[in-house]
Amino acid sequence: MPESMVAPEAAGTPLRLEQRAKLSSYLGLSLKNGLLNLLTLTLYRFWGKTEVRRRIWASTYLNEEAFEYSGRGMELFIGFLIATGLTLVFLLLVFGIQLLGPLAVLLILPLYVGLIVLIGFAIYAAFRYLASRTAWRGVRFHMAGSAVSYGLKYFGLMILAGVTLGWAWPFVERKLAEPLWANLRFGDRRFRFSPVAARKEKVYGPFALMWFGGVVSYAAVATFFMGLAMQPDFDPAGDPAVLAAIYAAALLFGLLFLLISLPYRAAMMRSVARGIQFDGVKVRLKIGALAVGWLYLGNILLIVFSLGFLMPLVQARSARFILNRLVLEGEVDFGAIHQSAESGPRQGEGLADAFGLSII
Repeated sequence: MPESMVAPEAAGTPLRLEQRAKLSSYLGLSLKNGLLNLLTLTLYRFWGKTEVRRRIWASTYLNEEAFEYSGRGMELFIGFLIATGLTLVFLLLVFGIQLLGPLAVLLILPLYVGLIVLIGFAIYAAFRYLASRTAWRGVRFHMAGSAVSYGLKYFGLMILAGVTLGWAWPFVERKLAEPLWANLRFGDRRFRFSPVAARKEKVYGPFALMWFGGVVSYAAVATFFMGLAMQPDFDPAGDPAVLAAIYAAALLFGLLFLLISLPYRAAMMRSVARGIQFDGVKVRLKIGALAVGWLYLGNILLIVFSLGFLMPLVQARSARFILNRLVLEGEVDFGAIHQSAESGPRQGEGLADAFGLSII
């Protein structure tokens, strides 16, 4: 097939997406990756992550044709080295500024502002890398736009979320999703993100439940901690029972907050999916709070009881869960889509890996 065009096909082809990963096949891969990470002091993780992605992409089918992932472990490793260098520079600057005495207050704030911008930059760069290493029927995805601009937008939206005590968070999440999808391309055709369509999914009711529930839960746990601290014999270091009670209360708060956040998380996932469009095709995500809860619970148990060894299985399980609930409404003329000359970045998403922001 010529690289410049998808193979001819009747105009107006309906779309069907299916994730066919056999989860049992990831058990051996999880064990191999875990052991090699131990032997190489985690350096193998870049090649292990690449193999996980290749398997997930290869088992994801659009109209009976699998996706392809062309990323390489060395690209991720080079990205990691760059991110490590930037992290060391940041830490040295922080240490040096602290030696300046009163002037440190004036200089440290811009440095942390830059760090927030860098987190946004890392998110966009990771999305761009994954897109550029993904192809379907020989045609590559790629990203337009600027990671720097996204980083600045990320900083502004984080400030907005803070000054509104979190109440702007649904707006923030949608605004952060918009440039990621609106700048995505498949060959020479662009995706679009419709804020109007995304807002048709109501999210503020579930968000209010999460916000007020989180405040009440936090107040209850804080009151418990204050009651413990006021006891005359309070000594968590010397009393295992007190220490266990503290950890149990913190765990209970985490579980309660996770539970009350499920309706919002499901609603926001549906909202973002509803905003995505491509050549007239609209996206719907058929997902509810209970299903998301089972996904999260299963993933947490797999990670905790395997000490992290089953992370590849968790990633494949999550991909299959989401992709098999996506519905694509509309038709596409694939014969009119041509290859793009854009090749994407040369290194992987090192900063996203450093911040723990890698998607898969």
